[in-house]
Amino acid sequence: MKLQKETELQEKHGRWYGDACGTAFAMELIGERWSLLIVRELMLGGRRFSDLRASLPGISAKVLTERLSGLEKAGALVRRKLPPPAASQIYELTDWGYFAEPAIQELGRWAARSPGHDPTLPLSPVSFMLSMRTMLDKEGAGRLSATIGFDTGGERFVGRLGEGALPIRREEPGQVDVLFRAPTPMDLAALFYGKVPMNEWLKGEGRAIEGDRALAQQFLDLFELPEKVG
Repeated sequence: MKLQKETELQEKHGRWYGDACGTAFAMELIGERWSLLIVRELMLGGRRFSDLRASLPGISAKVLTERLSGLEKAGALVRRKLPPPAASQIYELTDWGYFAEPAIQELGRWAARSPGHDPTLPLSPVSFMLSMRTMLDKEGAGRLSATIGFDTGGERFVGRLGEGALPIRREEPGQVDVLFRAPTPMDLAALFYGKVPMNEWLKGEGRAIEGDRALAQQFLDLFELPEKVG
């Protein structure tokens, strides 16, 4: 009986590294290719299988199924069937799964300092939203309060800036102070991180900034990629 219990524990912790370190355990839980990015894509709410494949175009249906199953067994996510008329199945993070966001933010902040980081590569809408939560100048943000809407890549979000924090939800922008529209998250990245001047940026097809332009510029000034190291 003792041997069986030890075997079960080893399957959960120690299966790769045999190391008590929490970092080692984290890698055993989400270290397989795509796992952490799946967790990232669920950070702003539940998603259908097809939504996840659309946000992670390089993943196959087989691998996505395997990773979702593994994350569910680990306790990071659950499956839930939506009530009619939708009646479709979605995947959602558990309360524990959501606690991965600070780790994702710190990994992103660390990796962005690498000379090898290429900020011009494609981004998913959720990835861009989380990047703002990561790169936000919290000191500067403490002086602003605003409701900001985003419409990009076929998805819509609302961020509520206040007290140095930027909680973001996937929802239709209603009464917002500023609304950013762009065909892709990469278009927004050029504005927020590439620091393309607003008037120049607005010349691009499908790009728009609605609402208080002065507030929009103040908001844009809160974001900057960290300096490279090495």
